[in-house]
Amino acid sequence: MVIRRTSRGAPHALERRLPRLARRLLAVWLLALSTLSASATIQELDAILAVVNDDVIVRSELNAEIDLVLPQMQQRGTPPPPRAELERQVLDQLILKRLQIQRARDLGITVDEAALDEALTSIASRNGLTLPELQSTLEAGGIRFADFREDTRTQILTSRLLNQEVVSRVQVTDQEVDRFLQREASRLIERARVRLQHILVALPDNASPAQIQAAETKATRLVANLRGGADFGQVAVRESDGRNALQGGDLGWFEMGAVPALVADLAYTMAAGEISDPLRSPNGFHIVKMTEIEAATPATVTQTKAQHILIRTNELVSDTDARRRLAQLRIRILGGEDFTALARAHSDDTGSALRGGDLGWINPGDTVPDFEEAMNALPINGVSEPFQSPFGWHIVQVMERRQQDRQDDLMRIKAREALQRRKADEATDEWLRQLRDEAYVEMRLDEALSP
Repeated sequence: MVIRRTSRGAPHALERRLPRLARRLLAVWLLALSTLSASATIQELDAILAVVNDDVIVRSELNAEIDLVLPQMQQRGTPPPPRAELERQVLDQLILKRLQIQRARDLGITVDEAALDEALTSIASRNGLTLPELQSTLEAGGIRFADFREDTRTQILTSRLLNQEVVSRVQVTDQEVDRFLQREASRLIERARVRLQHILVALPDNASPAQIQAAETKATRLVANLRGGADFGQVAVRESDGRNALQGGDLGWFEMGAVPALVADLAYTMAAGEISDPLRSPNGFHIVKMTEIEAATPATVTQTKAQHILIRTNELVSDTDARRRLAQLRIRILGGEDFTALARAHSDDTGSALRGGDLGWINPGDTVPDFEEAMNALPINGVSEPFQSPFGWHIVQVMERRQQDRQDDLMRIKAREALQRRKADEATDEWLRQLRDEAYVEMRLDEALSP
């Protein structure tokens, strides 16, 4: 067996966990013995593939997870790796999931059946299906609905965990927004049109592996030269096999909907002057430069002044409890009681509770999508039904709305959103790495290879 990422003091931790693990192993053995046939043929045991702290992952769990992963890869057009490599990658994901489930359990974070049913119904609705139709569709595609249901529960659970442990702690300062805008403002502009330049390193039909390698090497060299300061137009005239080579590779202006498919996604994110990595297509390797960007007419920003009451869930307060408490508070508010007073007395958002639940003026993107969607659906003075976000359960009241036409506001909103996502992704990766490093993980996949 191979021991991976064992924390200091792990032998003592393992000794403490042995009774629970021994009970699990005993149960597995009893299950195996119960399957003996009349001819005393012993059925194959559901092999243990990993020990994760005081829990185990078995072969059937890995197979079920792979059954969920493969259709997703097919939908994205991603060819799966060889089975052995796929099993290793999926097992690593399962280990991280199990560690997060264990941490959520320690913190009292749960997902009750009502919240899970609501999430599944929402998934079905977004796909134009009823819940029974979603179940039939999944099972027709070879996915057990029970597996999909539990995978959805795990996703909700880990989302709540990460928001509580990581995302809610990420802060973006005004100074960070200023620096980001100085460097990358052109990435955030709402684009009406873009002007592109292009270099093609062509490949013949039925190119050999050697020809493909040579073309890729040349394209990589050209990108390095261009990023080092070489003039794109001159390099295109000299090196490009494209139709526009003599025009310095200039493709002209494109409306955003008419950008060539090969670079359609990049056209929304590349900064002015940026050079792409080599892009492969059937006829060769392409290099694209974002020459100019024409901004769209600034859109109007709708700002909302709102107040809310938050009830967090924990080991003592379930989703059902939180929803019921907020429904009762909503009835009292609609009956004439003061929202501000009730927020001070009942909200778990200590920051806003001191202000009677007042969140001030909210820009698009300032709050999580679940909150923004519920808030935007309300009229002035309207009070929402209880709804859930990664932070807990809320009711919200819209107090005022106003329109802002300043492009600067839009740019700062987009910059803050981009920084928030970037910092949250980095913090999440670091948090997961620490979670794995501090755990006891024993891998046994090599000892239980698939037949």
